[in-house]
This record gives sequence, structure tokens and C-alpha cells, in this order.
Amino acid sequence: RFKANVEASGNVIDDILETPEPYYTRVGSGGLIKGVEEVLPSMRVGDRWIITVPGSLAFGPKGRSASAGKPRIPGDATIIFEVEMVGLPGKEQELIELIGDD
Repeated sequence: RFKANVEASGNVIDDILETPEPYYTRVGSGGLIKGVEEVLPSMRVGDRWIITVPGSLAFGPKGRSASAGKPRIPGDATIIFEVEMVGLPGKEQELIELIGDD
């Protein structure tokens, strides 16, 4: 789960931190900005981190144009993410108890 906002303005660009469903993604698939993808492998289930992502590792000099329900992000904007790691596919406790964690 995560919440993201533009540091300079405080504008929330996405907020699914309090939703019951986690956000599923695969690191390296291109579904996340580079600055977040670099940090996720260091997180463990249960961690909740604040990640400050500089514009060069976020949306770059072009930023992102506004779209339905999503505000415009200025070029080179620093983005603040609050990320909670709620699970890792293949690391569910029920499976670990049955087959081990090798």
C-alpha cells in the first residue's frame, strides 16, 4: 500500500494506504517509478517507510500531465511516498508453514 504526494505543493497524487486491498506489482515491470523500485527490495513485510524520491528518479523533467482523478505533476518534482509492505507473493505464512522457506 502507498500514498504519494508532491513535496513542494503537498498535492496528493495517489492514496491507497488505508484501503483493505494491497497494491500488487512486480519490481522491474515498469509499473513503478525508478526511485521506489530501487527501495522495495530492501523492505520486509510489515515495514512502513517514508521514501523521498528526487525528480530525476520520479517523473523526470516532463512531469506527468493530469488525467482522470490524477493531478498534474510538475517536471523534476520531488515525490514523497509512504509505503507499507503488507505481503510478498510466495511468502504467505500459511505456505511457509506447509513447505518451508528455502
